[in-house]
Amino acid sequence: MTDSGAGNKLSVFTLMMINVAAILSLRALPGLAEYGWGLIFYLALGSLSFFIPSALVAAELASGWDDEGGVYLWVKEAFGPKWGFVAIFMQWVENLPWFPAVLAFAASAVAYIFNPQLAENKWFIVAVIQVSLWVATFLNFRDMKLSAFFSSSGAIVGTIVPGILIIVLGVDHVLSGGTVQIPFTSAALMPDIESLQDLMLLAAMLISFTGMEMSAVHVNEVRDPAVNYPKAIFAASALIIGLSALGSLAIAMVVPADGVSLSAGVCQAFDKLFQIHKMEFMTPVICLLMAYGALTMVITWMVGPSKGIREVASEGYLPKRWQKINKFGIPTNILIIQSGLSALVSCVILFMPTVSSAFMLMSALAVQLYLIMYLLMFAAAIRLRYTRPDVKRGYTIPGGKIGIWCVSGLAIITCIFVFIFGFIPPKAVLDEGFAAAAGYISFLVAGIVVFTYVPIYFYNRAIKKHAELK
Repeated sequence: MTDSGAGNKLSVFTLMMINVAAILSLRALPGLAEYGWGLIFYLALGSLSFFIPSALVAAELASGWDDEGGVYLWVKEAFGPKWGFVAIFMQWVENLPWFPAVLAFAASAVAYIFNPQLAENKWFIVAVIQVSLWVATFLNFRDMKLSAFFSSSGAIVGTIVPGILIIVLGVDHVLSGGTVQIPFTSAALMPDIESLQDLMLLAAMLISFTGMEMSAVHVNEVRDPAVNYPKAIFAASALIIGLSALGSLAIAMVVPADGVSLSAGVCQAFDKLFQIHKMEFMTPVICLLMAYGALTMVITWMVGPSKGIREVASEGYLPKRWQKINKFGIPTNILIIQSGLSALVSCVILFMPTVSSAFMLMSALAVQLYLIMYLLMFAAAIRLRYTRPDVKRGYTIPGGKIGIWCVSGLAIITCIFVFIFGFIPPKAVLDEGFAAAAGYISFLVAGIVVFTYVPIYFYNRAIKKHAELK
């Protein structure tokens, strides 16, 4: 797929931007902002217990097994093709509800360009999601250079620049004597865990940042991957944590917690800050940039997991049409199937009470599915230290077997905790009554059962067919 010449290789900066584009999203800032000064505690805990371990494990596995299979190859090496299939399928299928959640943010940003009231119009949101999905799909039909361009440009102009701007405006608002909506006290820094609802919020925060392993499918496209892949991962991690913490605090200082929309909260914060600074004309401009950033985030995520699924298909575990690639090496049929299913899932928004509640539901299902993959990935990292010590890793988590047990073990405990408490409906859903809460839980359970069964079904069918041919 990729020319081996150095001119066609991805730089450390480009790979770093691919990671930033895949993980850092301004749409997550309103959810973080709800915790006020306490978000620093949550971010620190989440970074130590999940985000940093996932970056370390991804760096070790990708620098040791540098084929395009990514998480499929890692888990396959540790536990066999069946569980490798389950792992990559979870990484791929979690995009079905996740794409609409990201694009709902893009739609809200577009709404603020024309009419902010459209941000709560379900038909408008779904229409923008549908169009954006297919635009992102067809843009990915070109070679990796174009996808890398969108990742880099989207991360810079659609995420980093608006993120820095909201931080600067928020700080200026405070220094100018503006009203601060949150207390900066030691008591406010520590969360009050007094109910299951509080534990659900903690669980959501612990896994705020996922996806660091996704860029492993591009490891062959990087110069000197053993050195440069870990370097890009660690640089991206620092940038993601820093911008998330400061950007969320900027929103929390300006917009009251009870007035933040989960899908349009960043636009609300910018709108209010621009009004304060007499710069209302900038709201449509910055919203357009953020919509572009969200679109490029989807573009970035479409190719990575699809390459892993194509690897599974090439080994005979999926129908032949899933193996098709174009002249650029892009698995076009898989991208089309993925976007078609995601477009169908996005229609759930039309049956939810509000856009924000639909946003929460789809985000929750995506996280639960993704956690299954992470459990397998962290377990694979431990097992491969025992079964494949001969494989040279460009980066190795220090501390020997104790080190890998500490890092992956902590992440596994975090994943189990988040998975269990992830079934608790958020307050906004509970306030809608028992039926809404029951529907929320049922949707999650059904989604997990169905999507976990699918790869196992295809794997067993392929094995049976192979046995019959013998």
